[in-house]
Amino acid sequence: MTEQSGARPPVVSRAEWERARAELLAHEKALTKLKDAVSARRRRLPMVRVETGYRFDSEQGEVGLLDLFEGRRQLIVQHFMFGTDWEAGCDGCSMMADHIGPLSHLHTRDTSFVLASRAPLSSLLPFRKRMGWSLPWVSSGRSTFNEDFGVTVDGEEIQGISVFLRDGEEIFHTWTTYARGEEPFMVVFDLLDLTPYGRQENWEDSPEGWPQTPPYEWMRLHDSY
Repeated sequence: MTEQSGARPPVVSRAEWERARAELLAHEKALTKLKDAVSARRRRLPMVRVETGYRFDSEQGEVGLLDLFEGRRQLIVQHFMFGTDWEAGCDGCSMMADHIGPLSHLHTRDTSFVLASRAPLSSLLPFRKRMGWSLPWVSSGRSTFNEDFGVTVDGEEIQGISVFLRDGEEIFHTWTTYARGEEPFMVVFDLLDLTPYGRQENWEDSPEGWPQTPPYEWMRLHDSY
């Protein structure tokens, strides 16, 4: 990053900083309470029964949607953008997968997690090895799963997250989000939001002279920076 004259916050006394920090803290606490309220509404969202018998290719062979739960009641699916003829996965989806971490934390709350892409396993598994992940990954290319959940539209891939609930052998779709709705999974954004320069993207409301580039232009696979 090139240094720019004046591209920094004003310098004040510790007492002035404490007053400004207290004012911001009130907004941060309000945001936390709002997030809790939105999550409470999400828990009350109605759901839709999944009637289609979707099939996937996995490392264990051909499996159904029910198998992806691995006996747990809840399932989170990351719709990972990886087209059937792509050589590598999406940069942003990869950044998200980088942040998932050990699934044992989810498993202890009766929740499974899986990546799903239209690309064949012969493309997905070598890329997973390159990225150093151990996340379960299935190919959805043999069914209309991607199209039905709005993550392949007119042949174009779209990133998304979907959540499912299992009651016995019945499966229900409870929630889906796309685009910026996925940001809670990408911790790098929250970390950058803590810094003076933020994400350094040109949509942000930042002071004049702050370093900025077009959204997502800076993102790469983690071994390609």
